[in-house]
Amino acid sequence: MEEVAQFLAAHGVDALPYHAGLEATTRAAHQARFQREDACVIVATIAFGMGIDKPDVRFVAHLDMPKSIEGYFQETGRAGRDGLPADAWMAYGLADVVQLRRLIDQSDADESYRRLSGAKLDAMLALAEAADCRRVRLLAYFGERSAPCGPQQNCCDNCLEPPQLRDASEDARKLLSTIYRCQQAGVFGFAAGHIIEVLRGRVSEKVAKFKHERLSTFGIGAELSEADWRLLLRQLVAQHIVEVVYDN
Repeated sequence: MEEVAQFLAAHGVDALPYHAGLEATTRAAHQARFQREDACVIVATIAFGMGIDKPDVRFVAHLDMPKSIEGYFQETGRAGRDGLPADAWMAYGLADVVQLRRLIDQSDADESYRRLSGAKLDAMLALAEAADCRRVRLLAYFGERSAPCGPQQNCCDNCLEPPQLRDASEDARKLLSTIYRCQQAGVFGFAAGHIIEVLRGRVSEKVAKFKHERLSTFGIGAELSEADWRLLLRQLVAQHIVEVVYDN
């Protein structure tokens, strides 16, 4: 929290941290200033958002993926409570999914709760990776029906700028084949970056260590960028075609 607030302040954004590690008087002062000023940004954990009642919040940003759609809905719902337009924005990566699944699997909760938590995380990832109307998906999750929001005010990013879809079947086969071949030697759990380096024909230290430049799939995906491969990998994870693993 502190680092993000300092980064924003260094770039001209009036930002304050808010977290359990701050002294109570400092937290209270930061919250009071946020409540009374329009241009103040609070960098905080989700606990702060649950406790505020400021109707004119215009922007909510997530720097990590929430663990459920319920959480995402609650947290983004802090914005625009006065009925005026507000924006919600989220940045995330595959590492978020790995971390959240690790926390679920290693929790002390019973098996049924862990399964439920895993299903909620899957739904959140599916919403994040969706190419269609997010409003339709979000409301459908809560049992409500809605028409796509369309290119109008207060609509989702996919309706504002529809993503260009393409048939990635062949690329998916290349990716899956590379994952399989990297693990043939009995070494499992290579990071996404390593798989992508093999696909793009990059001989890193780790690629050379495992002699993966000798694989038949080495360099077969050089035409796509690292970002393209990461996007495809997230799509496959969202569909449970690829499962993430982690070290205990």
